[in-house]
Formats: sequence, C-alpha cells, structure tokens
Amino acid sequence: MLNINRPDGSGQKTSIKVLLGLGLLLLLSGCSSSSSVTVDQEFPTVLAVPKPVSASIVFDESFSTYLAQPNEKTQIALGTAQVKLLRNAFTGLFEEVEFVSSKEQITSTNGLVIIPSVREVQVSTPSDNYLNVFEVWIKYNLDIETADGETIDSWFMPAYGKTPDAFMASKSSAIEDAAVIALRDAGAKLMLDFYRIPAIYGWMMEQQILEDSK
Repeated sequence: MLNINRPDGSGQKTSIKVLLGLGLLLLLSGCSSSSSVTVDQEFPTVLAVPKPVSASIVFDESFSTYLAQPNEKTQIALGTAQVKLLRNAFTGLFEEVEFVSSKEQITSTNGLVIIPSVREVQVSTPSDNYLNVFEVWIKYNLDIETADGETIDSWFMPAYGKTPDAFMASKSSAIEDAAVIALRDAGAKLMLDFYRIPAIYGWMMEQQILEDSK
C-alpha cells in the first residue's frame, strides 16, 4: 500500500478503512451463503405460581418437528426447542397440565385446550439490514378452546431476537443465537400476557377461577 506512513497519519487511516472494508465484505459474503440451523437449547424451569386451571396442550407433529425456511438460503429447525420452551412456560401457568400430540389424546374433561402453531419466521442478516446484527422474528398463534370444543380465542404472539454482535460469529451460529433469544422472548410474553388476554380473563370469571385463586 502506498504512502502508508505519511507524516499526517492519513496513510494509517487509509489502511484502517481498507481493512474494515475487507472485513465487511467477508461478513456480507458469509451472509449470502446457505445455512441450515438446528436449535437445540435447554431452558431453565420457570419459577412461577400456577393458577388453579387445568389445560391440555397439543403439540402436533407439524409443530414439534417445525422446520422454518425464511428464505431460499436459510433453514431453521425450531421444533424441539420450541416444544421444550413452551412446556416449561405452560407448566408455570397451569396447576394441572397435560401435553399431547393430537386432540384425540386429551384426557381432561374440563379446562382449556391450547394448540400452538407457527405463522411465520423471518430472518434479517447484516447484508439485509446494514447493521452488525442478525435478527429473527417468530410469529406464533395459540388457538384456545374449552374442553368441549368452544372457541375462546386465537391469540397472536410475536417474538423477536437479535445477536449483540455478528462479526465474531458464523452465519449459522449467529442465526441460532438470535433464534434462542426469540424463543426466550416468546416464553416471557406467554408468562406475562396469557392471563391478560381479555377472552381468557372473561372465561376465568365465568368459571369463578379468579375468585377461587385469591
């Protein structure tokens, strides 16, 4: 490189800019490559006092084996991890809970039936957002019914995660990290907001559950 040691220091500044430019090019070229990510994360047990509600949670095959493909170059296997996360969260919400793979396996004759599904998964890389982060959005839907099949609500629950810094991670590792953070965000929202859903609150009032739990 020419004039790298100019007295005014401009040569050194030029070198730094060139190196940063090369680093950015390498990062962006990595973002354009294909990635197949499997999220297999353990989540801590939720420390919460469950309400005196019974629930049957249906993790059907499409949910428990869910493979997201947010774009043609990226696949994210979320099924195992999201089942682990939601099992923990629902156990913290309900005093009695059973997990089944189909509605036909439900044994409870009262309480709630909840069927989670994934609407969409989106991924943003540094080449998309021009930021030094990877981002993952997971959009969940919870169909909530009574045990006798009466619809209570269909609740939309978005979750978001991003990496603090993408430069030190490969594309696959960065997407996995962002997905784990998004899953944790989903668990936190479920714990904080489930009993704030107006339809759930109304159902609990009808069942006199709120009065009994005081």
